[in-house]
Amino acid sequence: MAKVVREELIRQLADGQFISGQHLAEQLNVSRTAISKHVKVLTEMGLDIFSVQGKGYKLAQSITLLDSQKITNELTNLNRKNLIEVHSIIDSTNSYLMRRLPNNVTHGQTCVSEFQSAGRGRRGKEWISPFGSHLYLSMYWYLEQGMSAAMGISLVVGIAVSDVLQQEYELEVQLKWPNDIYVNGKKLAGILVELEGQSIGPGNCVIGLGLNINMPKQSADQIDQPWTDLSTELNHDVDRNMLSAQLIAKISERLEQHHQFGLAPMLDDWQRQDFFYNKQVKLLTGNKETRGICKGINSSGALLLEVNGKQQPIYGGEVSLRGV
Repeated sequence: MAKVVREELIRQLADGQFISGQHLAEQLNVSRTAISKHVKVLTEMGLDIFSVQGKGYKLAQSITLLDSQKITNELTNLNRKNLIEVHSIIDSTNSYLMRRLPNNVTHGQTCVSEFQSAGRGRRGKEWISPFGSHLYLSMYWYLEQGMSAAMGISLVVGIAVSDVLQQEYELEVQLKWPNDIYVNGKKLAGILVELEGQSIGPGNCVIGLGLNINMPKQSADQIDQPWTDLSTELNHDVDRNMLSAQLIAKISERLEQHHQFGLAPMLDDWQRQDFFYNKQVKLLTGNKETRGICKGINSSGALLLEVNGKQQPIYGGEVSLRGV
């Protein structure tokens, strides 16, 4: 019930106009006190709502909500037929699709949400997910060739995101192995790939993407690394429905290319944008630190780390790559 009330409150407030607490209470069949409590929760979720006595509640800035029909229509224009689900409030788009495996999802099915209460990044980190500010997107991909076909998928998705940002927004980005997208040395987006299946036979893959679009100050204060967002880099608003469709289409296209040809045809695309290429780096694995020179990636998606003149491939897992 609380989720339904909050979703309706968001729809009522989205246009940025004042709406009275009494009117909201009558419409939603709850008390004025309940409305006040729900508004407080929405504020904690990242919505900037203020109240004026005699006028009611108002969003500081109107928001255009995600719309499954708008995304689907744009995907049709891009010759794509991915099934789309849009949620207002969810624990995690990745978790949602993982729970539906293996029989309640279709190949290419995508879930997007306005807010995540338990957004997850790589290595168990929290992904800060304020309401209506960014893009939280997860796609299901069937691994017909087995779990080994997942090698390098986070890199493929990074290249796809770069394709969209360059082609549609003329934004030059850098790619950081294995799952980050940077602009001017600051993190813009992160990718989380999760797998389900046996070592032999087909497998299931859920690919999550979190992309900063318009970071609220209260959320920015919770982030412990340099970050940026599209609004800052482009100096104008971004249509999240259009961007969602563009990303879904391009990610699907790049994944199909990867399925057919592997990562090899994309190595040049990666190296051209490799954030650490030919730079001194340190690789952290638990309490162990290894220093060397980043030499890009190989056709399996492994990081090539040069240590004492010799290159060694480093595969994913619980590792972190940082500059020296």
